[in-house]
Amino acid sequence: MHRFTQVDVFTDKLMFGNPVAVVHDADDLTTQQMADLANWTNLSETTFLSAPTDERADYQVRIFTTRVELPFAGHPTLGSAHAWLEAGGVAKNPECLVQQCGAGLVRVRRDGTRLAFSPPPLIRGGDVEAEDLTEIIAILGIDRDLVVDSQWADNGPGWVALLLADAETVLSLHPKNAGRFDAIGVIGPHPADSEVDFEVRAFTPLEGQREDPVTGSLNAALGEWLIGTGRASDSYIAAQGTAIGRRGRVYVSKIDGEVWTGGDTGTGVSGTVHI
Repeated sequence: MHRFTQVDVFTDKLMFGNPVAVVHDADDLTTQQMADLANWTNLSETTFLSAPTDERADYQVRIFTTRVELPFAGHPTLGSAHAWLEAGGVAKNPECLVQQCGAGLVRVRRDGTRLAFSPPPLIRGGDVEAEDLTEIIAILGIDRDLVVDSQWADNGPGWVALLLADAETVLSLHPKNAGRFDAIGVIGPHPADSEVDFEVRAFTPLEGQREDPVTGSLNAALGEWLIGTGRASDSYIAAQGTAIGRRGRVYVSKIDGEVWTGGDTGTGVSGTVHI
């Protein structure tokens, strides 16, 4: 039996964020057992906590979708940190946890009542090739003139990102087909007097779902891109999940030269799982 926690991430109201399943004390589980359980939970990600092998880390986490293991993902990072702390975890540095994962060491800090992470370096960045952009635009079913800019934003899950003209365009999207891309992210600005600054949507067709509710890894890469190019202020709020009935809120800030991506977290389910 293993302790089990299901955490809702990027929301202050249960069932309006993105849930992640967390299995505690998973040192004795095989990779196949982890993969099987992740497939069974049928959530976008399931994580497994174990003792770190790097002395600088507080804990180690492995992150699985229903299909593959990921080196890093955002909402599983915050959800795992929440579950680890709730279970009595004590960090070496009380102000900043250190998570060991496939992408290396990821820092998670307390941001008031929220948690925020500093993402690992991009696996792939830079401009999107013209042929790829043409295919992505066709998948999204929009006109080329609605695309302000595009960028590879892959910090683990494979994101390619498009900045669109406005939030209304983002919310109107109805992707036509899966194409050959693992993960497509889009972002557009809200009017200046809005509650939030940007609207984000994330499409992950190869995971068997059309849209991810709220996506930490994508928002982190978007924040580095948009703040770095001056298209966003050093602190902004992004909404995500609106189109599918969620109310995700992602808080992105540049502090001392680093971009941090954070949000509220809350436990929705706790108990034990038999593996």
